[in-house]
Amino acid sequence: MGVLIAVLVNRTFVGLGIVRVLLISPFFVMPAVNAVLWINMILDPVLGLQGIAVGSINDLISGLQSAPLVGGFFSLWPEFSPVSFRATQTSSIAVIMMVTWQWTPFAVLIFMTSLQSEDQQQKEAAILDGASKWSQFRFLTLPHLGRPIAIVVMIQAIFHLSLYAEIEIVSRGNGNKNLPYLIGELSNNNIGAASATGIFAVILANIVAIFLLRMVGKTLME
Repeated sequence: MGVLIAVLVNRTFVGLGIVRVLLISPFFVMPAVNAVLWINMILDPVLGLQGIAVGSINDLISGLQSAPLVGGFFSLWPEFSPVSFRATQTSSIAVIMMVTWQWTPFAVLIFMTSLQSEDQQQKEAAILDGASKWSQFRFLTLPHLGRPIAIVVMIQAIFHLSLYAEIEIVSRGNGNKNLPYLIGELSNNNIGAASATGIFAVILANIVAIFLLRMVGKTLME
């Protein structure tokens, strides 16, 4: 998503500065505020935008059911129900949406900066040779973004290992726990297990960091 958005906004159009600021702004929102915003104002099945949207769709379908020509068709439609994202089955989906909304702008920022240094002469030569937009993206833009992609993957993987606030606010770990959340639970009633799990988390983080640093280093050497 970060690559695609960066490519789309890497051009000149009216309001470019405002669009770029709006794209980057979610990255500067605190994780707890981000989670509260999403779970209460957007995903809430009653008062959130989801509940309002589902209710509006049901009202629209109900009105169309009495229409003279299309009423029979819309009478077959079931009534939609909003989804509770605090439930065990859907809480992880809510966390994924929150983290995606907050961290995609970071990738967009890195990729937009990298695209500014892309060789335009190669692109002009490709256009003269009749290369399509997809070919230009696949053989010129994507290889150019190889190093930034590796760096973004490394940084986000390390930060996502410490994900906690979103899980606590969305479901309090109901069917959706990760290692930091498990350590927090164990620290309340089993400090020994929490300490052992913390040591494991440190070892795991170092293994991931070493693997990603080698991957990034190999990419930078090529």
